[in-house]
Amino acid sequence: MSYPGLQRPLLTPPAPHRPQQEEDVSHSQISVSGEMEADSTGGNMGIKAEDVEMAEYPFEPYIESLRQQLEDQDPVFLIAVIVALAVVVITCVFLKYFLTSKTVRSAVLLVGLCDSGKTLIFSRLLSGKYKRTQTSITDSSAPYKAKNDKATTWTLIDLPGHDSLRSQYLEKFKSAARAIVFVVDSGIFQKEVRDVAEFLYMLLTDTVISRNAPALLVACNKQDITMAKSAKLIQQQLEKELNTLRVTRSAALSSQDGSVGGSVYLGKKGKDFEFSQLPLKVEFLECSARGSKGEDGDADLGSLEKSLAKL
Repeated sequence: MSYPGLQRPLLTPPAPHRPQQEEDVSHSQISVSGEMEADSTGGNMGIKAEDVEMAEYPFEPYIESLRQQLEDQDPVFLIAVIVALAVVVITCVFLKYFLTSKTVRSAVLLVGLCDSGKTLIFSRLLSGKYKRTQTSITDSSAPYKAKNDKATTWTLIDLPGHDSLRSQYLEKFKSAARAIVFVVDSGIFQKEVRDVAEFLYMLLTDTVISRNAPALLVACNKQDITMAKSAKLIQQQLEKELNTLRVTRSAALSSQDGSVGGSVYLGKKGKDFEFSQLPLKVEFLECSARGSKGEDGDADLGSLEKSLAKL
């Protein structure tokens, strides 16, 4: 029997009962998966941080290992290693300085008193031709090819012989000198022996020349003249005159090693001076720039050319 205005309520079936055990398993699975995800995320972040650190400091593990090994070493051994490294560094610096500061000496200087024949020798060596000359007031230079198998090329430089100029130009070129050709007028040597000796004394007591020790070729020129002195006689007279000069100027030499005021002691103390006592090679030779046949003939410079070829 139904009554108007009244409605029957809808009945909802009850939810099925889930056992307690299934709920616990589900919660545990969620917890485990959450922990795994967290661990995975944290692990990835840790790995990324380590990668970044390794990228920024790639040598840190090696440095740490080296530091640990050094700490384990004997201090005496470490000091020896440091000293050895210091010696190597100092040696390298010294060699670099020595090699880079070393001047290449490739000049052959023609020096001597005025009218000794330097400029004519200069012309003959370069061209072989006779040339009328006059007293030089400045230097002249040109490449000279030595007469040897290597065809070595030197810079031949003719320096003024006037007393007021010779020191100035010698100072300018002496550091580059591989050889010095000291030209002597053999015809009037007896009159000029004092002046020649004083010029030679200035050369031989110069500190730069003594240190570099260039070859000294004393060219006894004008041998075509009948009264010309021989190279042997010129050498003997110069040794006597230089010995006298050394005695008279020895008061200016006061240091123990024989050097003072930019000059060195000439020869050996307690012995008469000889050219063989010098630290450089000295050779006396005879030549004639004019030649025995005069202006139209060839020069007699064979001995000088041979000596230049041996440099």
